[in-house]
Amino acid sequence: MATTLNPTLQALRERIEERSKTTRAAYLNNLPQGPQNRTAVGCANLAHTTAIYPSTTKRVISLHNSPHLGIVTAYNDMLSAHQPFAVYPELIAKHARALGATTQVAGGTPAMCDGVTQGREGMELSLFSRDVIALSACVGLSHDVFDGAILLGVCDKIAPGLLIGALGFGHLPFVFIPAGPMETGLSNAEKAKTRQLAAQGKASREDLLQSEEKAYHSPGTCTFYGTANSNQLMLDFMGLQFPGGAFEPPSSPQRQALIGESVRALESATRNPALKLGTLVDSRCLMNALVGLMASGGSTNHTIHWISVARAAGYLIDWTDLETISSVTPLLTRVYPNGTEDVNAFQAAGGTAGLLATLMDGGFIDGEAPTVWGTTMANTVAEVLPASETFSTRKPGASRNTEVLRPYTNPFQPDGGIRLMKGNLGRGVCKVSAVKQEHRFVEAPCRVFTDQHQVIDAFNKGELTEPVVVVLAHQGPRANGMPELHKLTPILGILQDQGLPVALVTDGRMSGASGKVLSAIHVCPEAKADGPISRLRDGDVVRVDANEGVLQTTADLSNREPMPTPAQAVSHGRGYFQVWRNTVSSAEEGASNLFPQ
Repeated sequence: MATTLNPTLQALRERIEERSKTTRAAYLNNLPQGPQNRTAVGCANLAHTTAIYPSTTKRVISLHNSPHLGIVTAYNDMLSAHQPFAVYPELIAKHARALGATTQVAGGTPAMCDGVTQGREGMELSLFSRDVIALSACVGLSHDVFDGAILLGVCDKIAPGLLIGALGFGHLPFVFIPAGPMETGLSNAEKAKTRQLAAQGKASREDLLQSEEKAYHSPGTCTFYGTANSNQLMLDFMGLQFPGGAFEPPSSPQRQALIGESVRALESATRNPALKLGTLVDSRCLMNALVGLMASGGSTNHTIHWISVARAAGYLIDWTDLETISSVTPLLTRVYPNGTEDVNAFQAAGGTAGLLATLMDGGFIDGEAPTVWGTTMANTVAEVLPASETFSTRKPGASRNTEVLRPYTNPFQPDGGIRLMKGNLGRGVCKVSAVKQEHRFVEAPCRVFTDQHQVIDAFNKGELTEPVVVVLAHQGPRANGMPELHKLTPILGILQDQGLPVALVTDGRMSGASGKVLSAIHVCPEAKADGPISRLRDGDVVRVDANEGVLQTTADLSNREPMPTPAQAVSHGRGYFQVWRNTVSSAEEGASNLFPQ
């Protein structure tokens, strides 16, 4: 293992720490000082807390004789990845009792499935829901009776929301316990092919439904490497869940063993002040997570979420920092949509443990960063032994499939999976790892739209037959909540497969599963904030160059008026996030003003 960090990463970390001195100190100073003390909690308060327990347990909790662990759960059975959480509280309680500890479900949070809401009005609530989740977690943890807490959440905005909320209680230790991915079903490539055939009218609705049901078919996380699985990899890299266990499947003995081991780690952490969340989530922890994101070609959604996570911990980072990380971090995995295989194949090749190990060997990961296990990352990371029903591990070795996971000495590409795009149209991001080299540059006249359904209509009418940059404006956080625009992936993919140079430029988001087509997304400033994208008109030539990170137009925008704000239809979320929408920051600022420092 390398003993020194890559000099570019080391210098960046020092810059982040220097610029964040004031905000980081304010965060730490605002946390409650000293250990929890339930004996100082009012008797009526404690009586409410312990009302459900037998008298012996009441005394254990009220006298603070052993740790009392909270559980914040995002369980529902509309998310396949969260359905296994239905039985987790009792499993956690069983393991805690064996350690002499007690547990309570502190609260629940909403947890929407972006796969269900794609292309629907409900998607406008998706990014907003992250802040609702953070606040919900805070409500559950607000009773001053817990010595630590377990966070149950996997997907999309949910895991970042839970982490942001938990950082508001950074005087406590926390551990995440995921559920793992569903078994491999229909390949992601076959699923994508059927979607494109359906978009062309060459596959029936029944054909499409059968294809989707074969792909999404059982409890567990979807098997492509989108936002949910990027969450899991990054939490492993942060040491907030066991670094090497993210992708053990829900029904395996190893998953059950990991539940017990995670409870044991948290119970132990309650006696170690150095492992409280606010201390553990430091600049090393955050940069390790972002290196993991870049090395794995992870979801662009985290160019928003982890900026907010960092700010919740008092650190100031931006897209320039992410570009620096990506510029020196080698791309070491190929998992769909960055390749053909899924996360189960990645796990079989060595998984997060293998990726962490080789990145540490190359000096890209700080192996001295602490984990909630009480040991350094270098001394914690391991593969869970596949044949064991009790927690047992082995140190990661060489990749077992170099088409999925490679050593740092033989990367798929020398830099990371996400690229910063900038020019006279603003700044955006591109998931370059999913785009073939021959499709990474497009310069063409643009077509300007303000609703994704307008793009679909233009495609169905046969209007998109020439090289084109599709510009979709007024999709930013202030405009309509910044929905994901994954429904555009099949039709843009069809145009590309027909040989047309095609790219997408938008101030909205794309799903973490999106890829293949060159896309500059999260463009800032957004159209609603008078960004240059609002002055583009049909026919303006736009250059999208992921090789050089360029996003610009040859048109003179200086004397143009911005496009009129489109009329917004009444939606599920329109009333709920009106205040949030009027005060929200940009995508590059994490699209939230929650817990400002």
